[in-house]
Amino acid sequence: MNDLPQTRGKLTPNRPLNDLTWLRVGGPADWLFQPADLEDLAEFLGQLDPDIAVFPMGVGSNLIVRDGGLRAVVVRLGRAFNAIEVSGNRVTAGAAALDAHVARKAADAGVDLTFLRTIPGAIGGAVRMNAGCYGSYTADHFVSAQAVARDGRIVTLTADDLRFQYRQTDLPDGWVITSATFEGPMGDPDALHARMAAQLKKRDETQPTKDRTAGSTFRNPAGFSSTGKADDVHDLKAWKVIDDAGMRGARRGGAQMSEMHSNFLVNTGGATAADLEGLGEDVRKRVFQNSGIELHWEIMRVGETTPDEAL
Repeated sequence: MNDLPQTRGKLTPNRPLNDLTWLRVGGPADWLFQPADLEDLAEFLGQLDPDIAVFPMGVGSNLIVRDGGLRAVVVRLGRAFNAIEVSGNRVTAGAAALDAHVARKAADAGVDLTFLRTIPGAIGGAVRMNAGCYGSYTADHFVSAQAVARDGRIVTLTADDLRFQYRQTDLPDGWVITSATFEGPMGDPDALHARMAAQLKKRDETQPTKDRTAGSTFRNPAGFSSTGKADDVHDLKAWKVIDDAGMRGARRGGAQMSEMHSNFLVNTGGATAADLEGLGEDVRKRVFQNSGIELHWEIMRVGETTPDEAL
């Protein structure tokens, strides 16, 4: 991987990723690429050997990078990709813009995207994972997104292209979302800001916001229709089945399931990625033994383990 394309941005070899994730764990990426702008990103990907993996990384809020690191070029967007523009009831935001900033800027203009206020992370990740809160999802407000394909093409993506599902989309591997446009109902700015303040208060009262976490660890389990087939209803909460299995406060190494909210993995200090992922797997096993329910990770786990790790 020594013959990488020239770039106007910053290209760093063997870059540790632990300081770029909210959980503060993870080994190095072969390369970290911080493009100067959209054209720089497109040119770089267009010239990059197609056999080299590309992993877009936001602010690392919903991510465990394993201790062995990533054999890939990790793309992390910066200031050139964080602009927020409002036109009527439409808001266009760069993929690096924080969800909370987009919600506030939209509210200033009287556009209701308040669901974004308490979602950790940036807009690129919100689109990629169909992030949601308080009954609203990114898909509910999505108009279109701009992305750079793995071969360097700049493309426009519609909802049909992404095929939004619960906490996931069909974005192809190696594609980098660069901006997205949303539409929201109009409202009174003061009322929108008041709603967000109430949401923040509720979040801080019920979630370990002062601890080192990555947001919700597991997706809420799917419900079942009268025919017994899984449907898209998620009234059953992951924290409840974790509690029922006796795993609130469970520990492994420096990792713990939060005492405050049992669907939050916490790095209590000195945890490795193996500690965190291993504890998550312990929880999944115990929940399945207790209730027959299979929990699915909401946190993305990427990279390689180290030779001495055993989950």
